[in-house]
Amino acid sequence: MKVAVVGATGLVGTVMLKVLEERQFPVTELIPVASERSVGKKISYKGDEYTVVGLSTAIEMKPDVALFSAGGSTSLEWAPKFADAGITVIDNSSAWRMDPTKKLVVPEINAKALSANDKIIANPNCSTIQMVMALGPLHDQYKIKRVVVSTYQSITGTGVKAVQQLENEYAGQNGEMAYPYPIHRNAIPHCDVFQDNGYTKEEMKLVNETQKILDDRTIAVTATAIRIPVVGGHSESVNLEFENEYVEGDVRTLLNETPGVTVQDNPDTNTYPMPIYAEGKNDVFVGRIRRDHSRENALNMWIVSDNLRKGAATNAVQIAEYLTENNLIG
Repeated sequence: MKVAVVGATGLVGTVMLKVLEERQFPVTELIPVASERSVGKKISYKGDEYTVVGLSTAIEMKPDVALFSAGGSTSLEWAPKFADAGITVIDNSSAWRMDPTKKLVVPEINAKALSANDKIIANPNCSTIQMVMALGPLHDQYKIKRVVVSTYQSITGTGVKAVQQLENEYAGQNGEMAYPYPIHRNAIPHCDVFQDNGYTKEEMKLVNETQKILDDRTIAVTATAIRIPVVGGHSESVNLEFENEYVEGDVRTLLNETPGVTVQDNPDTNTYPMPIYAEGKNDVFVGRIRRDHSRENALNMWIVSDNLRKGAATNAVQIAEYLTENNLIG
């Protein structure tokens, strides 16, 4: 299995390499790919050194699968070129997510929709992935009518520049700003760019991608996305309204039995998900599960996950695993 990682020197690309190694994905030849300014650099994988190549060279090397994490403009230009060469692309940008001809996949929820003909597969937004991991089984059981979500998102979702801004502010140093305001000791209710409807692009991703992944455009979703000075992962306060009655204990059991979900929910011992403990892990953690007494058949949850792992790299590698295991590539 020849595997290209496009954006191999970036924040998500680096984690993709770690996840490929940890999960023992059957890589027989690794092709690290990056922009021209990074071509020729060395990266390490499983103790060996590999030289970073450019996009054109990567296509000539004919990988079986290419994991893209190089930004939307790169994906729009280059993913079709890889696909035309018979290479299966799993793209982590927003470029293809809402394209009606492309699958938007969280493997535990909707991988069965994939076929060998899917040459460009979209990886959902990080905040969407962790939310639908919990919503999927609940929707199947109780049918979700409405979702109200507020996110508290790690600076790592913005990238290296944001991490550097926080570190500079911790140290009391001036430097390049990823955000229009300081992030240290702050919460910025502004993730991505504002749209004409007053919502940010990040907030609308939660609306549109959730409906597409769960294949139900009747689910009403409203979101507020907030950036906070943490690095471990994204947290989400989620309020659900179901069509059907539920029992809290059954909800916990259902989530506990969902692959990739870990329930951490015991108020007696102050047990609940937090990004400081989610960092570096692949699961989605759910807690603070409790009935919303202000609405009929309503439920509150707190959902946390490492946005660079399940929210990006791990989900992409899991898609590649599904394709491999079902003989859809290679």
